[in-house]
Amino acid sequence: MTMNTTKIKLIIICFSVFVMNCSNDSSDDTTNRTYDDVRTDFQNLNLSAGINDVSLLNTGNFLWDFRVIMPNNSSGNRPLIIALHGFSGDNTDAHKATACYIEPGYASLDAIIISPNAGSFFWEDLINQQQILSLVDLAVTYLPVDPNKIVVTGYSAGGNGSWFSGEVQPNVFSAAIPIASSYNTTTNGVARLIETPMYVIHGENDELFSLELTEGWVNQAIDAGADITFVVAPNLTHLQPCSYVSYIEDAADWLVNDIWN
Repeated sequence: MTMNTTKIKLIIICFSVFVMNCSNDSSDDTTNRTYDDVRTDFQNLNLSAGINDVSLLNTGNFLWDFRVIMPNNSSGNRPLIIALHGFSGDNTDAHKATACYIEPGYASLDAIIISPNAGSFFWEDLINQQQILSLVDLAVTYLPVDPNKIVVTGYSAGGNGSWFSGEVQPNVFSAAIPIASSYNTTTNGVARLIETPMYVIHGENDELFSLELTEGWVNQAIDAGADITFVVAPNLTHLQPCSYVSYIEDAADWLVNDIWN
C-alpha cells in the first residue's frame, strides 16, 4: 500500500483555506500563515530520541499540541504510529498519556510515535482529521518514516477515531488498531466495505462499549469484505488501558507478520 500524498495535501490546503476565510479578524497578519510556514516550523524542530512535547502554530492561528516519540534506532525509515487518546474533556495534557500502554505496546516496532491532542473536538471532526493528516504529511516529509508503514491506533474515543481514520483514509494508513471502541460499520443497516486492515481489541467486560455491540459491527464489516482481526481481552473493563499492553504487543506482531511482510 502506498501513501497518496497528493490527496493528503489537497485536504490540508482546502481546510486551511476554510479556516482562514472564517477568521473573525482578517486584518490580523497571523491569519496569512500558510501551510509552508507550518512545514518550515516542523522542519526546524529539534527532535531528540525519546519524548518530545511540541506546540505548533497552525494556519488558522491556533496551536496543535502533540507528542513525538523518536526511537533510539533512527537508521533507515521507521514505522509511524499515530496514537489517538480517549475522550479528554479538553484536557491539554491528554496527548501525553502514552507511557502505560502506547509506548510499551508498540516498543518492538522501534517506531516513531505521534500523539496529538484532540482539544474539545472528536477525532472524527474535520479539524482533527486535518491535524492527523497534516502530522502524517509532516512526519513523512521531514522524519525517517516508511510511508508504507503508517498506522493509526487509539483507545476508547481514540479507538473510534482510529476506526474512522482507517476507513476514510485507506491510501494513508496501512492498518488501524482500535482498542475499547464502539464504531458503527453500517449505513441505514447496510454494512460498509472498509478497505484498511483492522486489528480490533476489546475487553470482555467493557462497561461503556458492550462487547456484543462492537463484535456485531465487526462481524457485519467482515461479511462485507473487510479484513478485520477481532481479539477479546478476557475480564478486562473499559477503565484498564494499561492492562491491554500484551494485546497491543500481539497487534504489533500482526503488523510485522501479516501486513508489512
